[in-house]
Amino acid sequence: MDLSTRRRRTALFLFFLVPGLSISSWVTRTPDIRDQLGASTAQMGLVLFGLSVGSMLGILTSGALVARFGTRPVMGVGVALVIVSMVVIGFGALLESAPVVTAGLFLFGAGMGGGEVAVNIDGAEVEQLIGRTVLPTLHGFFSLGTVVGAAAGILFTAIEFPVQWHLTATAVITAGMFLYAFRAVPSGVGRTRGVRSADGGGTGPARSAVWKDRRLLLIGGIILAMALAEGAANDWLPLLMVDGHGVDPALGSAVYAGFAAAMTIGRFCGAFFIDRFGRAPVVRASALSAALGLTLVIFADSPVFAGAAVLFWGLGASLGFPVALSAAGDSGPDPAARVSLVAMIGYIAFLVGPPGLGFLGDHYGLRSAMIVVLVFVSAAVFLAPAIGARRTTRPEAHPAQETVRQTAPDAAPDVTRTARGD
Repeated sequence: MDLSTRRRRTALFLFFLVPGLSISSWVTRTPDIRDQLGASTAQMGLVLFGLSVGSMLGILTSGALVARFGTRPVMGVGVALVIVSMVVIGFGALLESAPVVTAGLFLFGAGMGGGEVAVNIDGAEVEQLIGRTVLPTLHGFFSLGTVVGAAAGILFTAIEFPVQWHLTATAVITAGMFLYAFRAVPSGVGRTRGVRSADGGGTGPARSAVWKDRRLLLIGGIILAMALAEGAANDWLPLLMVDGHGVDPALGSAVYAGFAAAMTIGRFCGAFFIDRFGRAPVVRASALSAALGLTLVIFADSPVFAGAAVLFWGLGASLGFPVALSAAGDSGPDPAARVSLVAMIGYIAFLVGPPGLGFLGDHYGLRSAMIVVLVFVSAAVFLAPAIGARRTTRPEAHPAQETVRQTAPDAAPDVTRTARGD
């Protein structure tokens, strides 16, 4: 691996780390923010709807923006919005204003959704360049960020540190990481030549072919289920433990930290198991683990037992999203359009999940609401074969989909990758 690729990979690590730190800082303070707002479970679901709408807006526009401008500016604007959102959410809590908190979450969702496709397209290309599984490790840095952020959140919750200053400090720290990383990302990656379709996501025939790819839609089903499993924990796990199992807020944050730690371990170790056993068996095992953890959290009456089961939930949810994105990226021509499509399907979970689970939780309790998540994750067990095997070579790009780079054409040669059977 040359020096520029190594620096680029390090920059992507930070681009994954920043949203992880940010989202866990918000999640661990949700009980405090809920109390400051005086919101019910259903009202918190409406507040979280801002996150969902922002995420969908970002994900629906990101493919066109990457095609027009490349990944670098889309990643930059997305992460900048995530950083700004922390300040907005914090001061919304200070003002006891649900609309301001909702607006902050909208900014966070737009930044995450808008930058997600771009960062993953860039990561998928790095994966191709070095010829090894990389995306799970990159996503592992997101989970590492959630662990560090959750640890800080537990501390600040325990000492009753003001939410607005906690989130502002998070914004300052992550802004420094962003400024350091942004310089190492090359321009032009993902930008395409030729006439675009109306939605900007590729030439008309290519885009139509992507939507008609049955295997790609099944991969989208997997990412929908596993994104819902991850998102449900990110949005509701502390409140699930506080309201559903009667623990105090600091312990609820600690359980979330355990979930984040399990996600981190799963993602950092995932590349080894994927290269050793193949994608489909790993995704199947992941879905089974998540289903086991959810079952125990929902039906076990012991808070200790439920808290321990969260580790199975976290391990299971760790690999579904990055592995499905990686599979989509090398499932055929126009990888940017393919990654964009399955990521958009996955973000449907973030659109309907938080408010839907909130409304169900208000009527039936959060533990019962999580049965919906369990059903989706169980379905992913049977969809796992759609992930398939890795390609032996990087797919040839159609002339109309040729990537424009700053570097010379011979600076990034094709890399032969070893196929792994499933």
